[in-house]
Amino acid sequence: MASNALSRLANLHRHFHITKNSTKGGSGNENQNVGTIKISQDVTTALANGKAVVALESTIISHGMPYPQNLETAKEVEAIVRDKGAVPATIAILEGIPCIGLSGEELERLAKLGTSARKISRRDIAHVVATRGSGGTTVSTTMIFASMVGISIFVTGGIGGVHKHGESTLDISSDLTELGRTPITVVSAGVKSILDIPRTLEYLETQGVSVVAYGTDDFPAFFSEKSGCKAPCQLDTPEECARLIEVNRKLDLKSGILIAIPIPKEHSVSGNIIESAIQTALREASDKGITGSAETPYLLSRVNELTGGASLESNIALVKNNAGLGAQIAVALAQIQDHSSSS
Repeated sequence: MASNALSRLANLHRHFHITKNSTKGGSGNENQNVGTIKISQDVTTALANGKAVVALESTIISHGMPYPQNLETAKEVEAIVRDKGAVPATIAILEGIPCIGLSGEELERLAKLGTSARKISRRDIAHVVATRGSGGTTVSTTMIFASMVGISIFVTGGIGGVHKHGESTLDISSDLTELGRTPITVVSAGVKSILDIPRTLEYLETQGVSVVAYGTDDFPAFFSEKSGCKAPCQLDTPEECARLIEVNRKLDLKSGILIAIPIPKEHSVSGNIIESAIQTALREASDKGITGSAETPYLLSRVNELTGGASLESNIALVKNNAGLGAQIAVALAQIQDHSSSS
C-alpha cells in the first residue's frame, strides 16, 4: 500500500508542474503554462501524508447562487470539511490553470465572476485551458481533476442526470458517464429533482456505477428526502461507505460510486410545492428555448423564485450536510488505508 502511495505521488510530480501561485503574463511564451495543474500547499501535504482530502466543485459558486451568498456558502462548506478532520480541495480553472484547492482570494474572485465565468464540463476543459479562461467545474470536471491527483472523495449538492423527456432529446448529463469511467466517490443529496430520477438510476446502472442511499432504502430527491425510487443498496455509517470505496479501489473496477444522503428533514421542501414549481419552470424553459448547459441553472433559479427562496435555503443546507458526511467518509477511508499500509 505504501509503495502504491509513493508511486502515485511520483507520477503526480512527473506529469504536473505544481506551484503555489499561478503565473501571469510577461513571459512571452503563450504556451508556457498550458497543461499546468496548480495544487495548494495544504492539499499537497495532505495527499503526501495519506490524510483525508475532500474535493469540492465550483459551479455552485459561479452558477449556483448570487454573490456574496455564494462566497459565504463556499467558505462555510470548507469549514465544515475541516471541522470533521479533512482538508477541503475546491476545484476550478482560473486564467487557464486548473486549481486544486483555492485560496480565499481565489474563492472570492470566482464568486464575483458569477455566471460570467464558464461552466466547465469535460468537453470544455481543453478549450478553457487553451484560451486561458476561468470558470467553475461541474461534477464531471471536478471528478476528472480529483482523480488525477489522487483524491477519492468528492462532495456536491446533487448530480446531473437524464432530463425530463431525455428519451427524446438525449439530454443526459456527462456526470453520469463520468461516474462510469472515473473511480471517484461522489457524495450528494441524490439527483436534482428537476430531472428524471428513474431514468437517471437506470442510466447509472448501465454505466456500472454503485449507487448507495445513506441511512435509507429510498433514493433521495435533492430537495426532498424521498423520490419513491428504491435504492440499489443502503449503507448506514461512514465506515461502511469507506470499506465499499476501498474494495472498489482494490478490485480496480475503474468506475465511480454515488452515495446519496437525504436532505435533513427540517430543510426538506414539501414535495407538492417543489413539484409544482419544477413543472412551471420546465414549461417556461421550453417556451424560451433554454436547453443544454444553460437549462439546469435556469431551472434551479426559477424554482427558487417560485418557492419564495425556500429551495435555495434547502440547497445550502443539503450541501453542508453532504460536506459533513463526505469528510467523515474521507477520514474513515484514510484510517483504513493507513492501517493497511502499516500491517
